[in-house]
Amino acid sequence: MIETHELTRRYGALTAVDSLSIRAEPGQVLGLLGPNGAGKSTVMRMIAGFLVPSSGTAWVCGHDVGKEPLKAKRALGYLPEGAPSYGEMTVREFLIFILRIRGLHADIGYRRFDEVVSQLQLEGVLEQCIDTLSKGLRRRVGLAQAILHDPPVLMLDEPTDGLDPNQKHAVRQLIDAMARERTILISTHLLEEVHALCNRVVIIAKGKLLADATPAELEERSRYHGAVSFSAPGSGVSQEMLGRLPQVAAIEVDPLDGRITVFPKPGQRILEPVETLLRQQGLEVSEIQLERGRLDEVFRQITVGPANGGLTEGRG
Repeated sequence: MIETHELTRRYGALTAVDSLSIRAEPGQVLGLLGPNGAGKSTVMRMIAGFLVPSSGTAWVCGHDVGKEPLKAKRALGYLPEGAPSYGEMTVREFLIFILRIRGLHADIGYRRFDEVVSQLQLEGVLEQCIDTLSKGLRRRVGLAQAILHDPPVLMLDEPTDGLDPNQKHAVRQLIDAMARERTILISTHLLEEVHALCNRVVIIAKGKLLADATPAELEERSRYHGAVSFSAPGSGVSQEMLGRLPQVAAIEVDPLDGRITVFPKPGQRILEPVETLLRQQGLEVSEIQLERGRLDEVFRQITVGPANGGLTEGRG
C-alpha cells in the first residue's frame, strides 16, 4: 500500500533521508519512529508528493508518486504535523472546501461529510472558526479532511504531539478505529504511540533505516526481556540468595524505590524459580512482574548506542 525504494533527499551537503526502503502492507499500522530531526517528516512529504526526492521512488497503492501523482494522492489521506488548515474558516466551510477540491460532489460528497463529522464527533463545532478550537479538536478536523474521500491509505505525522493525556487518548481511539479499514503510516518520536497503535515499527535516525520489526520483536532485544522485577518492602531479600539460582545472570536494585530486578541467563526462564524461592523463604512480595522488554532502552541502543547498539538492520 505504501512502498519506498532507495528514497533520498539532500539539502546541499546535508542528506536528510538516505536511501530509505520501507513497505507498509494492507491493514497494517506502521510506525515511523525516530528522534527529532531523524527525517520522518521529510519521508512523509516525499510519499505525499509535496517534496521531490533527490533520488529513489515512492509508491502509494501501486502508483508511482513521481509519475502518477494524482492517482497516488487520490489513494492517500495525509495529516501533516500540526494539522495545518485555514484557521479563518469554520469547520463546515473547511470540510466542504476539501470535498470540492477532492472532486466529491452532490450526494456522495455530502454523505461522506455527514459520516465523517459523526465519526469524529464534530457536530458541535461545525460553525466555529478553526482558530478558536482546542488542539485536540483541530487534530480531529485534520483527520476529517484526511479521510473525507475515503482513502485506503492514511499518513499521520506526529498525530498526538503537544496534546494533553485526554486529547491523546481520544485521538488514538479514532486512529485505532480507522485502522480496521485502512493501511496507516504514523510518524512519531513518542514510544507510547508505538505501544498504543502500531503493529510494526521502522526506526530511522539521520535519515537511515536502523530497524524494521514488530514492537514485540524489538522488546525481545532488550536486556530486560524475560527479567523478573518485584517489590518486597522490609523483607530483607538477599541478592546473594537470588544469585544462587542457576538460571540467574544478574540482579539490580533500584536505589530510589528498592525494586529488585532479576535478569535471566540466555534462554532461561526465571519467573517460576524466583517465585518459588520467595515463597520458600516466606518473603512478602507486594508486586512481581515478568518484563516484556523496554522499548525505550532498545530505542536508545539503536539510535545513539555504540555502533547503533550492536543491532543490525533487518525486517524482523
